[in-house]
Amino acid sequence: MTFSRILLSGTAALALLGTTACVTDPNTGEKKISRTAIGTGLGGTLGYLLGGVIGGDTGRIIGAGIGGSAGAVLGKQYDDQIRELKEQTAGSGVDVEEVGDQDAILVRLPDGVTFATGSAAINPGFLDTLNNVAESLIKYPNSLIDVYGFTDTTGSNALNQRLSEQRAQAVADYLAARGVARSRMATQGYGESYDYLRVKTGDNINEPLNRRVEIKITPISQDDVNRARAQ
Repeated sequence: MTFSRILLSGTAALALLGTTACVTDPNTGEKKISRTAIGTGLGGTLGYLLGGVIGGDTGRIIGAGIGGSAGAVLGKQYDDQIRELKEQTAGSGVDVEEVGDQDAILVRLPDGVTFATGSAAINPGFLDTLNNVAESLIKYPNSLIDVYGFTDTTGSNALNQRLSEQRAQAVADYLAARGVARSRMATQGYGESYDYLRVKTGDNINEPLNRRVEIKITPISQDDVNRARAQ
């Protein structure tokens, strides 16, 4: 698929969304700019989030051997999974958000906790949380998983691009080691692109939170499987 890209000057555009795009983090009480609202406000320029899966889903559905679920079942599984993920990661700093109208689930691993600056090694203190995510992915197997890596602006663009790819791969490798089928997962690094902003309560300062990894879980229906097999 072709990914839309925005320059960091787009951060100014994000600020124009104001409080209409803000959500409150139940773990910290801080306000954050919702990426879903940002995508809507910018006309869907965050293609990696609001668009399809990495590389297209047809080959991946076949390769992963996903069975798919009937529409009503898939909707209930989606609701159950997002609820359980929120419960299992509560207090860890992880954000779990709905993307679109049950189009995907976004699990955002927290800035500054998952990785140290300049490192692609997962902090040991965060592994228990990733174990919970892995258990959820195993429990609900009818989905494709995209893992996205991001960095802060420390270092060169080329270095940060490589680092973001390494961070995404590190998370995917860990999930695979915990039993998540490798065939369901794809990774992509975005370097310094796509700042995620926190609006600090009280002083209204936009703070970029870019040293992170995001896991996008895209549920696959039986109709998706039938379409993939027909192509």
